[in-house]
Amino acid sequence: MDPLLPIVALSLVLGAIIALLFFNSYFRKRQSEIRSIANPNPKPKPPPKKPLSKPHSSDKDQNKRHHPLDLNTLKGHGDAVTGICFSHDGRNLATACADGVVRVFKLDDASSKSFKFLRINLPAGGHPTAVTFSDDASSIVVASHTLSGCSLYMYGEEKPKTSENKPQAKLPLPEIKWEHHKVHDKKSIITMFGTSATYGSADGSTIIASCSEGTDIILWHGKSGKSVGHVDTNQLKNTMAAISPNGRFIAAAAFTADVKIWEIVYAKDGSVKEVVNVMQLKGHKSAVTWLCFTPNSEQIITASKDGSMRIWNINVRYHLDEDPKTLKVFPIPLHDSSGTTLHYDHLSISPDGKILAATHGSTLQWLCVETGKVLDTAEKAHDSDISCITWAPKTIPMGNEQVLVLATASADKKVKLWASPSLPSS
Repeated sequence: MDPLLPIVALSLVLGAIIALLFFNSYFRKRQSEIRSIANPNPKPKPPPKKPLSKPHSSDKDQNKRHHPLDLNTLKGHGDAVTGICFSHDGRNLATACADGVVRVFKLDDASSKSFKFLRINLPAGGHPTAVTFSDDASSIVVASHTLSGCSLYMYGEEKPKTSENKPQAKLPLPEIKWEHHKVHDKKSIITMFGTSATYGSADGSTIIASCSEGTDIILWHGKSGKSVGHVDTNQLKNTMAAISPNGRFIAAAAFTADVKIWEIVYAKDGSVKEVVNVMQLKGHKSAVTWLCFTPNSEQIITASKDGSMRIWNINVRYHLDEDPKTLKVFPIPLHDSSGTTLHYDHLSISPDGKILAATHGSTLQWLCVETGKVLDTAEKAHDSDISCITWAPKTIPMGNEQVLVLATASADKKVKLWASPSLPSS
């Protein structure tokens, strides 16, 4: 037997034991590393007792600066708000929303934390573009646009049926009283104004003027839904049209610098006899972007891309060729960062005729009608561009006082209520 064989065998056995010990130590170390990766620091620092998410939102709400005139926000809309209108008593605010729903909010107190509202679902596929009240707070006319064209619906409530023993506990939902389809040559209705016609021999019925994105304006009898008049602006496209508070005039802002005015002539029985083009407002150098009638129906306020506003007297003897007169011209007091004058997108005048609300993008301003001076400005009144503004026709309760309220709507899915700024003492 070779004497070297036992030595070689012993060396192999010792080498195997050493290798086994080495690999065992190595794998234990690797397992320890893997466990430390999978479960690092088994005793981590305890997290803060107060979670960050909750205080963050409340802190944000606390730090969010509200404008002093910002009274309240009506939430709950599922999409951009495209139209708003107050009822004649100012206690109801109807909103048209791109989610296909019209909501009628009860404004018992402008500072309320929550408002009750009535929900009206439009027929499927319709997107409301404008809304106005008809004869009372339970009659609402809605313009809705679909792929097949524009429709008008008038929703009204049935009188609640009561018996001597069993009074009706719940008011029935509004139902469609009349409807018209494919109006305005299938073009979308961009503005709609309604008013109680009281001028001359008018019988006080609600007359509604719907203005299309084309060139036509149609007059409707609010209760019956009958079309009672039609005018064509004969311009490239309409921007908007309004009807005077007494139901006498229609005025349209369109593609040009001139404003056309029509008179609604009433028959002895109170019905609309004809609609006649009677005046033009000439003086602006560029397109008129918006206009509004004063509460007495005798003046019109216009805003133009030429950087100015004008107040016009339309209470003239136009049948004797007397032209409307410019009473005042004010520069628009709104500029961009480079100093360029901006134009106003929307105008609305307070029911007392003293304060003009005007918007550009998401900026809201209040102006003194007498002087044209800025009373207050909310630079980011909404998170998106303001789509429509309107004053409540009467004061609204807020706590123990009555306040003049302006409503604004936007693509940010919100409607805001604003208090009226105070006028400087004379």
